[in-house]
Amino acid sequence: MVRKRIFQQLHESQNDPENPSRTLQQLPHWLQKQELTEADLPYIHDLLASGFEEWLEEVEGFPWLGGPMALVHPDGTNVVADRMREEPDDVYLAFWSEEENGPTAASRALVTCRPTLMRAEEHRLSKLKEYDSIAVPIFARTTGFPCAVVACLLPAGAAQAGDLKLLQAAALHIRSCIYRNFENLFVGGMLRERKLSKKEETRRNILFGVMRRLNDHIDVENVLSEVLDSLEQLYPVCKADLFLSQDYTSPNEKVRPLAFHLNDMDLCKAAFLDGKVREEHAEGRHRIALPLSGKQGVYGVLRLNMPESQFDEADIGFLTMLAGAAGAAFEKAKLHEQANVLVGELRLINELTHRLNSSLKLSETMQFASAELLAIFKSDFCCILQFDAGLHQFVVMSSNVAEMIGETYSKDYGFCGVMWSTKEPIILSDYCSATPVASKLMDVTGSRSLLASPLLLNGEVIGAVLIAKGEPNHFSYDNYKLLQVLSAHLGLAISNATLHAEVRRMVITDNLTGLYARHYLNERIGRKQLRDSSGSLIVVDIDHFKKINDTYGHQVGDDILIQVSQIIRTSIRDSDIAARWGGEELAIYLPLLSLEQAQRVAERIRQRVEAETKPQVTVSCGISEWRLQDDKISVETLFYKADMALYEAKHHGRNCIVVG
Repeated sequence: MVRKRIFQQLHESQNDPENPSRTLQQLPHWLQKQELTEADLPYIHDLLASGFEEWLEEVEGFPWLGGPMALVHPDGTNVVADRMREEPDDVYLAFWSEEENGPTAASRALVTCRPTLMRAEEHRLSKLKEYDSIAVPIFARTTGFPCAVVACLLPAGAAQAGDLKLLQAAALHIRSCIYRNFENLFVGGMLRERKLSKKEETRRNILFGVMRRLNDHIDVENVLSEVLDSLEQLYPVCKADLFLSQDYTSPNEKVRPLAFHLNDMDLCKAAFLDGKVREEHAEGRHRIALPLSGKQGVYGVLRLNMPESQFDEADIGFLTMLAGAAGAAFEKAKLHEQANVLVGELRLINELTHRLNSSLKLSETMQFASAELLAIFKSDFCCILQFDAGLHQFVVMSSNVAEMIGETYSKDYGFCGVMWSTKEPIILSDYCSATPVASKLMDVTGSRSLLASPLLLNGEVIGAVLIAKGEPNHFSYDNYKLLQVLSAHLGLAISNATLHAEVRRMVITDNLTGLYARHYLNERIGRKQLRDSSGSLIVVDIDHFKKINDTYGHQVGDDILIQVSQIIRTSIRDSDIAARWGGEELAIYLPLLSLEQAQRVAERIRQRVEAETKPQVTVSCGISEWRLQDDKISVETLFYKADMALYEAKHHGRNCIVVG
């Protein structure tokens, strides 16, 4: 109660708005107003004991009286005894109350409030009958009630009036020692309060500064460095570590991932899961785990390790607020970083989609996509495959691994087979340590990290993209999500390019025979004449084709056309151009071939048609040629000369070849 009242009065003194230092300046006057009251008696045992012991130290070596002395509390408790005297222990009574030991000088002095002397024969307790007892009450400084009694035992019959006077003088000295400690209690409390107040003010200023600096940063690394640097400055004896649950790699060695499987992470794990401060005391060390929490969750744990008894409750509160500020700042910086990443990804997706859709050539689309994916994901190898529905196989359309271009793989093979069945992307940290399926791309390139995604259209797999890196653990979950988005646009671009190629093929191709259409043949011959030095044209006509239709029907006639077209396609080079010129007439342009060479090709076709068609038919051929040294010959002239030669072959009995 004394201490409580002291602190309350000290607090009121320190909060003087006019003069904060009034307590120190007016200390003597202020202390004179302070006094012990009867309500304080149950709480002053320590105060009395410290005062008496101080008095004993001050009078050491000076024989006040010849017997043992003791300071007695008004409740009869022996607060402290003078054990410097060589007396038996049984004379140091624990209680001097009349109820316990009968009448003593101390009990009578408390009742009468006067100095008291009792002779040995007046004592009722046997062990006191060998002593006279004298006692003097010690009164409060201003109120005058007895707050203690100083008592002394002297040999029987030895007590004199002078001894009582001497004990009275000792009582006054003891009271001054008690009140000196009483005043020191006030001053010590005041100094502690001022020290704590100043420390708390320093904490608030530091916390304000740290929070201001944290809020100034929008970069995650700067936020983490600010937190750790502030802790190092504030608590040099403390070892701080920061464990993050985020997919984040920091150059700071004190920032590490939060690994729940490690044995020494139990404290951090508990703090992370329930979001509360956790403490642990072991082997003279004090460990604290502070969760870094934001509005969206807990991002990590700040672990402090320091010697025992270095922190008080106020420090724990300060660190809790610091961790909360750090969590909020980390969340803000992380959200800002994610926003920048998303903006960058949207810009990238928009640009990539625009570039992909700007070209309708499938080969150009594939090559551009492959180059962009290598740059975006900072990878070493990329492979884009298209699924061929006719062959039921994946075909490598583009890759920076030259030996793989054009290769085909079963829809059940490797990672393409996995994506064909699951229609989900794949991320693989280390192909060497975890190899669920075989992969030629990973084996040939020696790569360890893999990122792959199916190319989907209307829920169906139309292709796949695989990206590889030589080092393990290269790709992040953000890369995984980005490729998933990009592959959707890439699949659509490839589908558009494929459809455009198919439409163009249908426009320039005869639907029945599979040969090129006449207008495409005319265009190609015109372009060839601009670059080449010569070329030949063969016009092929099926003999008596009307009779075939009349005899067998138009279906058989169409089948004959298909058979002859197939023979022509397999009898010429890849650079030659075969087309359906009209009706049962077919045309073949042979770049850079002379009449003699063209005639041999025509003869080969004529012989094969006669031998391989069912029902058997024959063909007549007309051949024409153009050369650079001749007068300019147009496409129409070339066809006219070949047509005239064909007309002549018809009149010479058919199943023959005529050179125009």
